[in-house]
Amino acid sequence: MKSSARFESQRVGIFIDAQNLYHSARNLYHGRVNYVELVKQLVGERQLIRAMAYVVKSEERQVQAVGPTEGSFFDALENAGVELRMKDLQIYADGTKKADWDVGLAVDAIRMSEFLDVVILVTGDGDFIPLVDYLKWGKGRLVEIAAFGRSANAKLQESGDTFIALETMPRVLMRSNIKKRFQKII
Repeated sequence: MKSSARFESQRVGIFIDAQNLYHSARNLYHGRVNYVELVKQLVGERQLIRAMAYVVKSEERQVQAVGPTEGSFFDALENAGVELRMKDLQIYADGTKKADWDVGLAVDAIRMSEFLDVVILVTGDGDFIPLVDYLKWGKGRLVEIAAFGRSANAKLQESGDTFIALETMPRVLMRSNIKKRFQKII
């Protein structure tokens, strides 16, 4: 694992691809993310300037691909000190749905990079490699990638100054007891 030095004077911004994180936690680990611990451990002793999560909501007031109810999911993020960036789910005439925040997340990270020393991208999506390169080489920022190792794009992991495997961080992943409860029934 590559690692860059951490200093208390570093100003940190966190950009969370909520959809990517949710699917990885649920599908790979049958769990969910403890956002309070996530933010706490990513920042460490450094100065958190801003933490933002990019979420999608639908007309039915259910978060598509992010959790059982908007309220509980949004509350968990806000309780962790994370600012929500919301976008409505787009449904096209042919029934296809689009829930994409990639450009919005990238634009926010570039805009905010003027005020940050470290940009932390919480995503495994390889589409962010050009953003990482621009922040590192065009803006001179340290870029940390935080994601679940099994679902993170390998080139994205290599592109950052540091890769943080979320499954190795204590108390960040809360595993569900569904499997245990099911086995008791059988």
